[in-house]
Amino acid sequence: MGKLEAVTEPVLSDAQWSAVRALADSLSPAQLRWLGGFFLGVAHGRGSVVGAPLAVDLAMPEGQAGAEARRVTLLYGTETGNSAAVAQALADRLGEQGHVLSLLDMADCKPRQLGEAQDLLVVTSTYGDGDPPQPAATFFEFIEGRKAPRLDGVRYAVLALGDSTYEHFCAAGRRLDERLQALGAQRLLPRVDCDVDYEEAAAAWQEDILQCLAARTEPAPAQIIVAEAATAPATAAPAYGKQHPFPAPVIDNRVLSGRGSTKEVRHIEFSLEGSGLSYEPGDALGLVPQNDPLLVRTLLDLSGLPDDASVELKGASMPLAQALASELDIVSVTPRFLEQWAQLSGDRALHQLGLAKYASERTAFARGQHIRDVLHSHPVPGLDAQSLVAALRPLQRRLYSIASSALAVPDEVHLTLARVRYELHGLPRSGVASGYLAAFGRDGATVPVYVQPARHFRLPADDAPIVMIGAGTGVAPYRAFLQEREARGATGRSWLFFGDRQFRTDFLYQTEWQAWLKDGVLSRMDVAFSRDALDGAGKTYVWHRLLERSHELYAWLEEGAHIYLCGDAERMAPDVHRTLAEIVMQHGGRDREAAHEYLRNLQVDHRYHCDVY
Repeated sequence: MGKLEAVTEPVLSDAQWSAVRALADSLSPAQLRWLGGFFLGVAHGRGSVVGAPLAVDLAMPEGQAGAEARRVTLLYGTETGNSAAVAQALADRLGEQGHVLSLLDMADCKPRQLGEAQDLLVVTSTYGDGDPPQPAATFFEFIEGRKAPRLDGVRYAVLALGDSTYEHFCAAGRRLDERLQALGAQRLLPRVDCDVDYEEAAAAWQEDILQCLAARTEPAPAQIIVAEAATAPATAAPAYGKQHPFPAPVIDNRVLSGRGSTKEVRHIEFSLEGSGLSYEPGDALGLVPQNDPLLVRTLLDLSGLPDDASVELKGASMPLAQALASELDIVSVTPRFLEQWAQLSGDRALHQLGLAKYASERTAFARGQHIRDVLHSHPVPGLDAQSLVAALRPLQRRLYSIASSALAVPDEVHLTLARVRYELHGLPRSGVASGYLAAFGRDGATVPVYVQPARHFRLPADDAPIVMIGAGTGVAPYRAFLQEREARGATGRSWLFFGDRQFRTDFLYQTEWQAWLKDGVLSRMDVAFSRDALDGAGKTYVWHRLLERSHELYAWLEEGAHIYLCGDAERMAPDVHRTLAEIVMQHGGRDREAAHEYLRNLQVDHRYHCDVY
């Protein structure tokens, strides 16, 4: 045996030892075995013991005495919370079966915890066009790097969530699946790739996992059946949430951008009175949109189908017009739609786009076409209403960063959103959700909403400095941050970097920032307006301001500042990240690799927060 390290303080206090001895003397051998497994699970899950006492059936099946349970590590990577919800649901089921379980966010997973895995279950979404979720980026760098441990003897399964309209569908899940196998792990089940309507496929995967783990070939652990004690108080489920959104009255809806702006940005306020919903700065508001009635009318006319044609959706019958208005995505050309429409129309070109080797061509086609365009160019005479419905995927809910603090505006929640409008094939088009919300005034209209927590985009302690970087509507959560800090009397310094197109028309919430500067709630502010360049000078963006203030910014980071980034994922976020690395290189005396390691450490320490879209 190796040399034991000296223990500088007692493992337990005298009082704790006394309590442990008294408890141990009162338990049977079976109870002691169960309690050992229970505390092991708590330790690995880094959780706490909460709730009422439990009644436990400790019967051990014959021939299984002394068996040791394999530890189940359930790992999730999430951007919007869907992967976390799927993982939590599976963890609950595994816990009911008595498995020794660790539930871990990839953002919090330590190398040691991965190395201790025995049965590894992974649920991850894909962000953007093939990237891992932002909070999981550091984990992916580790697992795909040279320091990743060998995983011989580990069994694993991967559930991948994605959006089939992207060329690199479920790429993050595929990457992990291939990497885990390369590290020596063995698949419990083939990987399952889910589209945006993932619920049914995820539920089936969970059932397969439960059966697979129950049918293990090695000796099973002691049978542990846990049920709540009769005296346990009932806990009421929230009245409203993602599965049952609250019909929130619109109490304000106004254009925020100035006259002459090249875009329409709106400030919208909802009442949450009586909903029981609560939120924190950094969270998102989910909402259930409806399709544009004019687009619904267009699809009905192009398909030649009557409004009242009866269709079946998830076991319920409804008129076709209703299904198209509120239940189905009638814009996105998905692989499912192309496959179905190729069969219905008999078009060979559409059929070819469905082949795997034409993935890039399929993506390009989908980006340049909407459902209405395909119906117009590839009509299907005698189309059946149910066939049309079968080709469409469910209408997806939308998430928007909350732009208010519940401490500052109780029973209200505010949003900042840009209305999406553009032309395609010579016809005006509009974003589904932004067009839907823009249509509401303050006439008592209601919108179904729920709160989506975002624990990776939270404010730090009141005395910690924060640096907020945002462009356009990406400034929304920072309004919530400063409302919160003002209400709490926070003493930490705050610095805002904001960018948009023009100072005169696009300086969102200008008077509020200036008031917070005057009152000291906001310590500093730097702005960049890309279309206000004078005398032929190049455009100025947020990252230019970061470079101009690089010395002070690096000093803030060294003094413990948290940095927040919110905005466009395709252009702004990479530019800002690259600029931060350059600042660390310049003022920290590091080479490029060390500078990126510095930023990775900020992410690991939960001091570098991203909310990009």
